[in-house]
Amino acid sequence: MNPYDQIAEFRGGVFNFNFQRSVIWLEEKGKMLFGAHFAIDPGDLELIYKLLVYAIGDRENAEKHGISLRKGILLSGPIGCGKSALSRLISHFCPRETQYLVKPTREISFEFEKDGYSVINLYSKGSYFKIGGIPIPKVWCFDDLGLEQTPRHFGNECNVMAEILLARYDLFTTKHMLTHITTNLSASELEAIYGNRIRSRMREMFNLVAFDREAKDKRK
Repeated sequence: MNPYDQIAEFRGGVFNFNFQRSVIWLEEKGKMLFGAHFAIDPGDLELIYKLLVYAIGDRENAEKHGISLRKGILLSGPIGCGKSALSRLISHFCPRETQYLVKPTREISFEFEKDGYSVINLYSKGSYFKIGGIPIPKVWCFDDLGLEQTPRHFGNECNVMAEILLARYDLFTTKHMLTHITTNLSASELEAIYGNRIRSRMREMFNLVAFDREAKDKRK
């Protein structure tokens, strides 16, 4: 099920995207992936619009909303507002080279405890795939940043997500390696966990797209 078959039409030599059709596709795909209870909240439409124009690379409308296509997305919002589900759905609208997998940070912590420092390389310097023999930086979306435990490997404690973000920042500046994040923590809470060094780099790496802090818990 390709979203472009549902929400795009070819006119005047260019694809024209229909936002209403996009929302219908998102809801239908969401029901397939997450169950019949899944529904798009009308209160989230403005936020979804921003994510969609980013995903399809609509430079004009992205700029109108203060979004840089050069950066990744930091999707922030309270617990249960739908960040993880929406992140998974939006990836389908990205071109092949910028489609991403959503990876919970808790799982990365568990992988570090098992496999050690090679995990940091796996999600940074090892994150490439090839299109036509050309290496393309792999895009990851790290889900629920800040909720992972600080893991140990053979007794050595490591803030593994901080190390991954630092490594990906270096590749962002040199190879344009995009990263996306979801979190329910505020900027000050993230700084308390990862330090000012990471927070400073995050400003350069990410567009902040935020749910209303009073957004309802959709799991209820």
